[in-house]
Amino acid sequence: MALYALGDLHLSFQSDKSMDIFGSVWWRHERKIEKYVNRIVKPDDTLVLTGDHSWGRKLPECREDLAFIERLPGRKILLRGNHDMFWDAKKTERLNEEYKDRLFFLQNNFAVYEDYALVGTKGFTFEGPFYLDRWGNITGWDEKKEEQAKKLVEREMTRLRESFSQASDAGYRKFIMFLHYPPTNILEETSPFTEIAEEYGVSAVVYSHCHGESRFGDSILGEFHGIRYMLVSGDFLNFRPTLVLP
Repeated sequence: MALYALGDLHLSFQSDKSMDIFGSVWWRHERKIEKYVNRIVKPDDTLVLTGDHSWGRKLPECREDLAFIERLPGRKILLRGNHDMFWDAKKTERLNEEYKDRLFFLQNNFAVYEDYALVGTKGFTFEGPFYLDRWGNITGWDEKKEEQAKKLVEREMTRLRESFSQASDAGYRKFIMFLHYPPTNILEETSPFTEIAEEYGVSAVVYSHCHGESRFGDSILGEFHGIRYMLVSGDFLNFRPTLVLP
């Protein structure tokens, strides 16, 4: 058994939304996903997909994308991404009932991998706009958008704490934390998400959302305060699932 992660599949079997404009790495990326997941992930492994699964805006527009994910090997656990419009957080239980024993939707609940609890939420990171001077130094930012971002962070933290609480009440003391957004923005060394990770002593924080080489370094990579931070965006990994736990 092994635990793998991969993010940002951006499937569009029922919608006309090509990712090719974002670079050659996205050309026929569905074939790469299928090839590498089948090569790497075994039937008894667990694969966590960290959001942005489908471009469909409603569930009927995502059926083929979710069916594609179902056919991939291993147990599949899905996290909400900012583009997953089909997934109403308040209706996660309904999705889990409909896709029981096929897909698990991770939101306001937790999953189990060996003696670890897998917890997660979409998260949120304030991404600007940042105002620059002529030398490229940051001189300010949009305060209204920052205020809205704080509200969204508070909402996501409430959801994340619910997941930790449920897992703790069930007796779990080892955690892997999954986010769609990166845990910090380019100006932050810490955030509420890094703080809760340290509070619960998680082994790793796994996130995605960052696309393009210029964005891969936007947040924490590697070990920080004793926690592994892992970026698993599809284009960062060339759509090869990365190992989280053996």
